[in-house]
Amino acid sequence: MEILVTGSIAYDYLMRFPGHFADHFIGDQLHQVSLSFLVDEMTKHWGGVAANIAYNMALLGLRPKLMGTVGRDFPDYREWLERAGVDTSTVRQIDDVFTSSFFVNTDLDNNQIASFYGGAMAYAKQYALADVYDGIPNLVIISPNDPIAMQNLARECRDRSIRFIYDPSQQVPRLSGEELHRDMQGAYAMVVNAYETEVICKKTEQTLDDLRRTIDILVVTHGGRGSHIYVNGETIEVPVFPTSVKDPTGGGDAFRAGFIRGIVAGWPLKLVGEVGALCATYALEHVGTQNHRYTLSEFIARFRTRFNDEGLLDNLVQPVSSNV
Repeated sequence: MEILVTGSIAYDYLMRFPGHFADHFIGDQLHQVSLSFLVDEMTKHWGGVAANIAYNMALLGLRPKLMGTVGRDFPDYREWLERAGVDTSTVRQIDDVFTSSFFVNTDLDNNQIASFYGGAMAYAKQYALADVYDGIPNLVIISPNDPIAMQNLARECRDRSIRFIYDPSQQVPRLSGEELHRDMQGAYAMVVNAYETEVICKKTEQTLDDLRRTIDILVVTHGGRGSHIYVNGETIEVPVFPTSVKDPTGGGDAFRAGFIRGIVAGWPLKLVGEVGALCATYALEHVGTQNHRYTLSEFIARFRTRFNDEGLLDNLVQPVSSNV
């Protein structure tokens, strides 16, 4: 089973603001915002959407190939990912620059304000799947990356009849409506949060129903209210796995990993969403996107305290076979 996860690989700088962002925005002055938030803490972590997804997939027993571009400061990160079970042979290191960096500030309501420095990610557009991988993968994940790289990968997947999941998420503000509409064409699935869905609809001048008709499986996450999976005219509502949120960063990436694991296994979509929900919970309970870990037996036991998998999760401890 060959799965390529493409997208950003970065270092995360996570900060905590001991207040509420909303208290500092003045409605009629938003056209000239000038704010500085004094934070109480900052920590540095492994991160990047593609790397986070791949890490969580490895926890679930897969060995995904991570595809992206990194800088000269990547060797320690590469070693970490390999130890976790991620194949980094398709990662390209650019020694002239540094690895991408993500700076995010989180308030007491778990609202976030973030900035992302692209760094080595700008070189991703120079590499196609065919440049780094011999053969046809079973599935490609196109997650936030250099915009041209995302465009090229989506086109290559369509041209080569490679099944792909489109995950524009953090690049939705950067991408135009034309780019979003073009690159989601032919996708097997698309995963976005509720706010991103609204932005995509506005930019593409489409409705949610239009998106549902375009994508075979459309997944919209709603934070603490769970997620909705739209397929074949049906809406599947998936609740969250209750927890105390320590830091929201990386929860969506972990959800995607669980969703992908379930898709690969061929499980019912409600179960796929529930697996994603528990994966997200593990990430939310820790500061940093790759600081959680569990055994498959622990995952299964915890899952069954809340959801009923009818024994299907026993397959997690069996060799992986492709149902994609």
